[in-house]
Amino acid sequence: MSDPRTVAVLGAGSWGTAFARVMATATGEEQDRARDIVVWSRRPEVAEAINRDHANPQYLPGIVLPESVRAVTDARAAVAGAGVVVVALPAQHARAALRELADAVARDAVVVSLMKGLERGTDARPSQVCTEELGLTPDRFAVVSGPNLALEIARGEPTATVVASASAATAERVAALVAGRTFRPYTNTDVVGVEIGGIVKNVIALAVGICDGQGLGDNSKASVITRGLAETTRLAVALGAEPATLAGLAGLGDLVATCASPLSRNRSAGRLMGTGLSADEAVAAMSQTAEGIKSVSAVVHVARAHGVEMPISEAMDRLVAGELDVHRLAGLLLARDLKSEGRHA
Repeated sequence: MSDPRTVAVLGAGSWGTAFARVMATATGEEQDRARDIVVWSRRPEVAEAINRDHANPQYLPGIVLPESVRAVTDARAAVAGAGVVVVALPAQHARAALRELADAVARDAVVVSLMKGLERGTDARPSQVCTEELGLTPDRFAVVSGPNLALEIARGEPTATVVASASAATAERVAALVAGRTFRPYTNTDVVGVEIGGIVKNVIALAVGICDGQGLGDNSKASVITRGLAETTRLAVALGAEPATLAGLAGLGDLVATCASPLSRNRSAGRLMGTGLSADEAVAAMSQTAEGIKSVSAVVHVARAHGVEMPISEAMDRLVAGELDVHRLAGLLLARDLKSEGRHA
């Protein structure tokens, strides 16, 4: 049996580390609080900084981590006995990492995904990757998503999020684990809608960043954000999501934060591309993963398979693939036939 108050966080990037801090400072009932939070880092220097200095200066500069957060470089040691396993890995690397850990994760552990990307080659959402590799039943999985910029959360700035699970009881358990004075979780059972909202918003943020890099104004960016929400909703609904989910924190809320903030990795990557850098050059110029660049081809592939029109995502896919000149992008971002602006049009 696992210890429900022991948490493993797979990934020592900005969001994984910030989420570890959220759990360490949660203010729920004593039985709901995490006692031991173990972060797995691939990089020994990051683990050393967390253990020695209670800090992760590369990803969260200026943030002090509670003493209950510690780090290891052995992923199997991190998950051993953990009642909750938080997956904060790049979406394209998660499957291989989880496969190596499948026999080490407790059979009764709850797995919480912080991932916001579609797996290329399979089009699998994070819930599907986790379920396939760890043999999870629906009640052992939850996803956390919303307007959650890691550095702002680590600073203790007020924010809200969504915890979704097919099991309302599991969603409530995870929510109790993370609720704090400045971190407010809401629960939901629409896993598909919450995941798709978090995935596609990265692609739309790339487009908004490109507008910024090209010096386009707020009208252009607001139009892309609004139409981006419409195409995100079309895809999510086609996959079985509830439309209302995309109008909430995990849809509109996350989209606005990611498209508007200079802290957004995807907006920043798009801005670099808007100045003329290729996708590869933009990635090389950044120290963190821009999931929109990695996931856009899978997003478009899923949309085509379900007959969903996603013109902004289509344009971004062509741009990332090097098939479209960035200076031709502006005219394609809103390229659809003239029509009424109906619901999800």
